[in-house]
Amino acid sequence: MLAACAPLGQQDQIRPQPKPAAIVPPAPVRISDGSRALSTYFNRVQSDLLSQGLLRTDGGGPDTPFTASDLARNFEMIAFYDEYERGAGLRNARSGPGRLRRWGVPVRFGVEFGATVPEDQRRIDRANVRAYSRRLARVTGHSITVSDSNPNFHVLFMGEDDRPQMLRRVRQIVPNINPASLNILRDIPRSIHCLVIAFSATGNDSDYREAIALVRAEHPDLLRKSCIHEELAQGLGLANDSPHARPSIFNDDDEFALLTRHDELLLKMLYDRRLQAGMSLQQADPIVRQIAEELAGGPS
Repeated sequence: MLAACAPLGQQDQIRPQPKPAAIVPPAPVRISDGSRALSTYFNRVQSDLLSQGLLRTDGGGPDTPFTASDLARNFEMIAFYDEYERGAGLRNARSGPGRLRRWGVPVRFGVEFGATVPEDQRRIDRANVRAYSRRLARVTGHSITVSDSNPNFHVLFMGEDDRPQMLRRVRQIVPNINPASLNILRDIPRSIHCLVIAFSATGNDSDYREAIALVRAEHPDLLRKSCIHEELAQGLGLANDSPHARPSIFNDDDEFALLTRHDELLLKMLYDRRLQAGMSLQQADPIVRQIAEELAGGPS
């Protein structure tokens, strides 16, 4: 490394240096036609949504008011119900409310990449996860960091061509993973842009201890960041979507791309100490309504 540049003195001698070995650049990773087609498809999806005024990044405003009753209702639907039937793959959930689930231990995001993800994109993704982790920690009051040391929330940026690598990694993280969950990852429908799977502590389904989020490497910039925001927040315990939630990323209408003020309040409620993991909806309801009134500025 050249630390400084100075003229040679009388006692200095120039000694011949051995010629450095040639640096061989790594071989370029070949991208399959299938992965290229998927990139084209997701770029078109992002363009179409933006042309319709969707994928908003403003967090909501005067056109998206919500009341304390709205906040309480949305929290209960998103925190106590599941989007998919547990242990049944991508089959829509039809069961009633479950128990409140969240992390009882510090969350440590670990960011990993498939071989097809270039280094410049990796830098962007790492920075986005790091910035978002700070926001989630501030909102929830829970310990949430990015760490290469013993992570327990694994954020995988991998594409179609990285599928074998991804499946091997998932089996390393969760050796006893449910076959239905593994099958989802083995053959992800194109309609699924990204996903998260959370794993509970042994003997306590309400206490999350491990999670895996998958973000497709073929996504363009905004869809990619949208996946980070939604899946990492859902992996903290807001497992469902609701057509009534607005302004919210927990709504399949794609109106909002990034976490909104409404969603921040949902996360704040989830980690409020007055609520406990394992509570039933009936137990939590009066507390949820009290917290919602406090956060929304009074009953409504």
